Amino acid sequence: MPSRRLSTWQQHVHGTDEAHRVTTLELFFDLVFVYGFTQVTALMAHRPTWTGGLEGLIVLALLWFAWTAYAWLGNQAKADEGVLRIALVVAMTAVFVVALAVPTAFDDPPGGVPPAALLAGGFVVTRAVHLTVYFLAAGDDEGLRRQLVLTSWPIAGWAALLVAGAVAHDGLRLLLWFLALAVDYTGVFVSSRAGGWRLNSAAHFAERHGLIVLIAIGESIVATGVGAGRFSLTPVVLLAVLLGVAVSVSLWWSYFDVTAPVAERVLSRARGEARAQLARDSFTYLHFPMVVGIVFLALGMKMVVGYVSDSTDHDLTDPLTGMPLVALYAGTALYLLAHIAFRLRNLHRVNPQRLAVALLLLVLVPVAWHLPALASLAVVAAVMAGLIAYESRRSGGVRDELRHADG
Repeated sequence: MPSRRLSTWQQHVHGTDEAHRVTTLELFFDLVFVYGFTQVTALMAHRPTWTGGLEGLIVLALLWFAWTAYAWLGNQAKADEGVLRIALVVAMTAVFVVALAVPTAFDDPPGGVPPAALLAGGFVVTRAVHLTVYFLAAGDDEGLRRQLVLTSWPIAGWAALLVAGAVAHDGLRLLLWFLALAVDYTGVFVSSRAGGWRLNSAAHFAERHGLIVLIAIGESIVATGVGAGRFSLTPVVLLAVLLGVAVSVSLWWSYFDVTAPVAERVLSRARGEARAQLARDSFTYLHFPMVVGIVFLALGMKMVVGYVSDSTDHDLTDPLTGMPLVALYAGTALYLLAHIAFRLRNLHRVNPQRLAVALLLLVLVPVAWHLPALASLAVVAAVMAGLIAYESRRSGGVRDELRHADG
């Protein structure tokens, strides 16, 4: 009887092939993560300390694996049909509840449901639904089913530590949730060496990750606008906003101009287990530091706009210091370093100019510590604009070849 019921559910799962592309439901699903990223930035802006930065990083890592789990599932079966449609709606609802709880997840405010419990419960529901539906989507593929069983063990450990952290307090909660992430990220990576994962459509998978990068970049613009929206739009505020937009555009350009199309081609040429491992390394793991860099950069830009907007707390000559300044410069550097690792994994070559710019930004942190906040942002914008101008001139032929290869 149970096997017959399982077979009935499997009839409502529709597999994918190489031509599969991103569905509108997946785009709708991603909108919840826009809110989640915004809430992480708000959490760190409210607590602009090193502890606040670590808290934001932990929540961002939890959000990332929740998102990427469904990117794999949507590649195995069509997300907008049958039981997967229900699963995505349930998951996006759970993630929305998580996002609501993010700003106070490390506090214990009186009254209502504890935010930490909402966060832990929402994530556990999201991952439990994912695993359950993935078993259905696996169908008769014994290798994939075996892989899912192996993966369920580290996820079970992650869930136990996440729930334990929700009932703990202060530093112990932070430690338990960090350990939960260590178990999850390490366990999933190690278990994936069994070779059971499948990647049916390279185009779908590359597009999904391109969209989440685009969402993160969009959140950086939103964060800058929110920082300015509460105050008068003076010429200095407008300049800060325009500098923030310039940095965001440079992030978009550096990923989508050449990097993303080349990576999709490499992934499309790979087959079988090699394709799944490339997808795991290049997208599931190496896209995470890209998103972290963007979100931390968004925090730095938001803080700069706040400095130049609110004359009651800051003067225009006040420098941006501490964690927000490091987030601004190191966030941009981390984004570029992730690109370097991405290229190295895909093409086995290092991008020297991006490495030089990343190192330059890190070296400039002590100098920027003494500059006015607006000048610190202007330096990042100028450095990134210079990088884009150099690469555009240098790789124009490659770009044209990529753009017109199918024409």
